[in-house]
Amino acid sequence: MSMHTTAALAGLLLLGVTTTATAALGCPPDGWTRASLQQLKDAGFETLPATRANTLAPALVACLADPDPAMRDGIAYEALSSWMRGGQVTTDTVRALRESLYARLDAPDPDGFGHPFAALVLAEVARTDRIAAWMTPDARARMVERAATYLEGVDDYRGFQPDQGWRHGVAHGADWLMQLSLNPALDEAQRQRILDAVSRQVVPDSHAYIFGEPDRLAAPVLVLARAGMQDEAGWRAWLTTLAARVGEPEWKDAGWLARRHDLRAFLLTLHASATLSEDPKLKTLLPGTVAALRAMP
Repeated sequence: MSMHTTAALAGLLLLGVTTTATAALGCPPDGWTRASLQQLKDAGFETLPATRANTLAPALVACLADPDPAMRDGIAYEALSSWMRGGQVTTDTVRALRESLYARLDAPDPDGFGHPFAALVLAEVARTDRIAAWMTPDARARMVERAATYLEGVDDYRGFQPDQGWRHGVAHGADWLMQLSLNPALDEAQRQRILDAVSRQVVPDSHAYIFGEPDRLAAPVLVLARAGMQDEAGWRAWLTTLAARVGEPEWKDAGWLARRHDLRAFLLTLHASATLSEDPKLKTLLPGTVAALRAMP
């Protein structure tokens, strides 16, 4: 047997192991193959009849942990987002998706894909409730707490890797909170919970963001500011607490430099958005951002 034949057989065996492991997770769902799901994507997810979309949607949750970004991001996430935004799935299906996604967040995630993409799809679930309310107040409060707890707990800061695609846990958690913050049904305590969760990840201990996370973290804050959550003094006080987390200047300490970098990027996003806006409520952020930027070493 030639070396090339041996290598080819080894590759097939490895492919078989990977396929078996993925199948054990339920991806692709029964009755579908990767090829048929790709054909559906190429045709447009909205072309699938609603009855079949309601059956397939919950089954695609397993694919959110798939190591193949084309399956995880390009098919599972895009399909679920398309169907929820297009109204092709029923409220009962969306409710089932919510519970399945919660379970995905509670399950082990050894490769680090399942949790961030569950959070990203939960942002779409939250959006459906904002567009046409269907959650009970208790269920909505539960989601706010789940989203806040998720973002606070992210400690895998991997973003994009060429061979693996996106994880982006912080950004996806921020997207989830942003969709919730847009919901007028939230009360003041729930909005504060969102702000507290964002605070935790604006200045992580020793990681420098390079994949746009400060912009995504700023999004729910900007929404809350537009809603008039705090006045100028309130925003200034909040931003002061963030600045305190950077610590005393240590120009030869990588952790301190990372914290400085992250806070500065976040502040500049808030400042630019407030400066360019004509919304007087959004401009309440300006005195605090200016003071925080000037105070930075």
